[in-house]
Amino acid sequence: MASHTELLVPLHVSYIKALGDNKDDLAYHMTAHLRMNAIYWGLTALCVMGHKDALDRDEMIAFVMSCWDEEAGAFGAHPDHDAHILSTLSAIQILITQDALDRIDLPQVVKFILSLQQPSGVFAGDSFGEVDTRFLFCSVNALSLLGQLDKLDVEKTVSYIRQCRNFDGGFGAQAGAESHAAQVFVCVAALAILDRLDEIDQPTLCWWLAERQLPNGGLNGRPEKLEDVCYSFWVLSSLSILNKLSWIDSEKLTAFILSSQELENGGIADRPGDMPDVFHTHFGVAALSLLGYPGLVDLDPVYCMPAKLIESKGLRKGWEALERRTT
Repeated sequence: MASHTELLVPLHVSYIKALGDNKDDLAYHMTAHLRMNAIYWGLTALCVMGHKDALDRDEMIAFVMSCWDEEAGAFGAHPDHDAHILSTLSAIQILITQDALDRIDLPQVVKFILSLQQPSGVFAGDSFGEVDTRFLFCSVNALSLLGQLDKLDVEKTVSYIRQCRNFDGGFGAQAGAESHAAQVFVCVAALAILDRLDEIDQPTLCWWLAERQLPNGGLNGRPEKLEDVCYSFWVLSSLSILNKLSWIDSEKLTAFILSSQELENGGIADRPGDMPDVFHTHFGVAALSLLGYPGLVDLDPVYCMPAKLIESKGLRKGWEALERRTT
């Protein structure tokens, strides 16, 4: 009988494989705006669990290419959706994982990404103009994965991240916004890619991140909020990049993530007793990899992709000496 004491890999693999089967389900159509992201989450979770081939490669590549927005020169979340940096990054990550990056129009994608940077240095998500440090990270990440980081105005980009740093060491969604663990990750990871981790008040930030762990072992995104499995990754990845994973009680966090598994049909929820979804399944598995859970493939904490894949592309820079995992 399945239990919460171990990672239920076969169940989670089956859960991810079944996600696209119910195309008549209302929930399937209501989440169309997340479809490209969801494929990246599912594929990466499968890679980390050692089951990359559980999904059909050709079918996946065909779907990604069907989301190409010819007018924008980038990818939407679903066929006939407008291009967005979130879906464009996921498309790039999927194609790299499937060794099919040659399918994209590289000059057009780079032009699209660079067009999103605003005079302040922040990036918009699409042509409609919403700005967020998430979009800045996605743009930096995508340019790095494409080998086009030299096209970026690094100083302008770093300057905006610096404006988002708060007194508690954390970072917000925009300049002046409160610190949030997910925004901390995107800013720390962007600075790691740009080899500018010196911009971080590391002792203060790592203390703030360690304070995200609650008595039940789970992590929250900001003070006075509930624990959530996805923050296991957002917090751990930042601590991993800064070589402070030991500041978290890994045994209690592992137990919390495992207790959030769905024992009958697989998948991981935001917290115990809730419905599972592919987002939390991905980030739960990703966090367990960073914690060194037995049998999982090493995950790169900056790119949230298999570490060997990132290393094979020569993408690790000034932070490469930092340990990713607890000993």
